[in-house]
Amino acid sequence: MKKNIGKQILELLTTIFVGFVLLITSLHLISADNEIYIDQSGATSNLDIEQVGGSGNIIGGADATAGASNMTPLDLDGTTMTLDILQKGSTNKFLGDIWADTYTGYFSFIGDSNTFNMSTDETNATGADGSNVNVQVTGNTNTMTLNHAMTALAANLDLDWIVQGGGNSITAAIDVDGATNYMDIDGDDNTVTYDGDGYAGGYFYLDHTGGSRTFNIDQESTQDNDWLKITSVGSNGTVCVTQSDSTTSFVC
Repeated sequence: MKKNIGKQILELLTTIFVGFVLLITSLHLISADNEIYIDQSGATSNLDIEQVGGSGNIIGGADATAGASNMTPLDLDGTTMTLDILQKGSTNKFLGDIWADTYTGYFSFIGDSNTFNMSTDETNATGADGSNVNVQVTGNTNTMTLNHAMTALAANLDLDWIVQGGGNSITAAIDVDGATNYMDIDGDDNTVTYDGDGYAGGYFYLDHTGGSRTFNIDQESTQDNDWLKITSVGSNGTVCVTQSDSTTSFVC
């Protein structure tokens, strides 16, 4: 009788173990290649998304197709918006178009070979006044692109970057009065391309540690009163800086 009870307990434990392994396997499969597609309009929006684990996760627009074979950007239209986005893993993609007057965005990417491409009010449909954007990147060979407004009617942007890792590419095109762009970059072989335009000028500060860097910085404003500071510690690199009024253009 005791042998039968022991055998039943062993069979029960074996069943539980197998079920647990299957559950873990299922969760692992679910965590990879998640896809979220959004097209939303409304006066006030609060969007909080976390994609954690796996690889190939996607946040994009409603017109995209599964597997990102036809990738389109997320589309958010409104007056006041708050975004809090976290993607953790490799080869993830975030593409977004934001049309808002007041906009706060927190973007965090942890992993390698990820893509971030964000545009805000490229046609001045909403004004893009009073924006606060924070981008934090931890990893290597990531591609980060941010375009904020495309006319000098936009104002008051506070943009902060914190990048830790090597081989990353950061591109920012800003057309805003009174924009503040702060970059804190730690790592080798990073590339920064910054194009700042506007009527009243802007503030750009780059704090960098690492070797083999490439910085191309261009500031243009009608009043010709831009402010720039670069602090870089490391060997081997190319730094090109141009400042001018809006009627004169230089290219690195």
